[in-house]
Amino acid sequence: MKRTYQDIRRVNRFAVMRHVIASAPVIRRDIAAATGLSVATASDIVSELHELGLLAEIGQQASGGGRPRNLLAPDPEGPRLIGVDIAETYVHVEVFDPALRVLARAEYELHPHANSPDYVVDRIVRGVDDAIAQAKVERGRILGVGVSIPGQVRPNGTASVFAPNWQWNDVPLRALLTDRVPDVPVLLDNPLRASTVAELWFGAARGRDNVAVLTLGTGVGAGLAVQGALYRGATNTAGEWGHTSLVIDGRECRRGCVGCVETYVGAPGIMQHLAETDPDSRLLYPDDQTATINALATAHADGDPAAQQVIATTGRYLGIAIANLINLCNPQIIVLTGWVADTLGNAVLPHVRATAARYALAEPWEGTEISLCPIDRNPVSLGAATLVLEGFLS
Repeated sequence: MKRTYQDIRRVNRFAVMRHVIASAPVIRRDIAAATGLSVATASDIVSELHELGLLAEIGQQASGGGRPRNLLAPDPEGPRLIGVDIAETYVHVEVFDPALRVLARAEYELHPHANSPDYVVDRIVRGVDDAIAQAKVERGRILGVGVSIPGQVRPNGTASVFAPNWQWNDVPLRALLTDRVPDVPVLLDNPLRASTVAELWFGAARGRDNVAVLTLGTGVGAGLAVQGALYRGATNTAGEWGHTSLVIDGRECRRGCVGCVETYVGAPGIMQHLAETDPDSRLLYPDDQTATINALATAHADGDPAAQQVIATTGRYLGIAIANLINLCNPQIIVLTGWVADTLGNAVLPHVRATAARYALAEPWEGTEISLCPIDRNPVSLGAATLVLEGFLS
């Protein structure tokens, strides 16, 4: 599809803002060189971002006899952004400045069996109000609130959540939030896309155009970027890689599918590997995914044979699923993120790479890097706030 002038302008704004955030302080000529833009175009975009309050001149650089050059950086006194990460057990809220530095955070627990829309909305609003109060920011300075909800989000602002204890189907979440937070724009998306945007701006996918970010937790999914932009699909539901088939007549997943990727590499699937390997394992906490995954990581590091077998089995299944993704999408980089990847990633990665190399086609495999998420803070709330920034820049 032919890109319009507005599309090109938007992409250029993203490129300039990303570079300034990553490399500040910088001068206009360096921005042009790093982004491939002309000096005139880069200067024009810098002027726009300065007028919007996102960039500031913070000093000057000597130019070897000529006029000093103005140094640019994200304006620490500029507008604020809010990112909200909703998981099955918590609501995590962060307030950011234009450099996407965290200024304040708040977190509220979600009780497993008390997750009606009104209850969750109440926790979100409380978290947003608390974080705003901590940051001491006037609400008129907030560009928006980006909210990540685990499930599918439709363009009309309704959400369906696929969590074991949630029974949400087409809940008008954006309208419910707008009623409670009428003075701040609300953007709604899911963790797959929030994590992907965070990786594109701040993580392992910076500078890459074709990217897959795989979230490994209780559930499993893939955030995709094509030519540097999120791929959403026809109905904004792309990324359900966890529900692609991996084993014929295999395990049944929580949504009724059979043999899904999720049932072999998500936390419940890993726990089932352990139960099948060693039914009486001291590492298995049947009602506690986090405790089991943590125990597996510790035991694997200590050389426990059962833990090593479970990690190898998980890595092989994940490697096959990734090989399918490589053959289908041909990404430059695949990033593993999510709490299971954070805990088991270093242990499972050698098995993943060995298996993917065996099952992927040679040419796309040679062009693909597999990496763990390097972001040392909550990538979902960071990505949700970055989505707000992208929307503003658009």
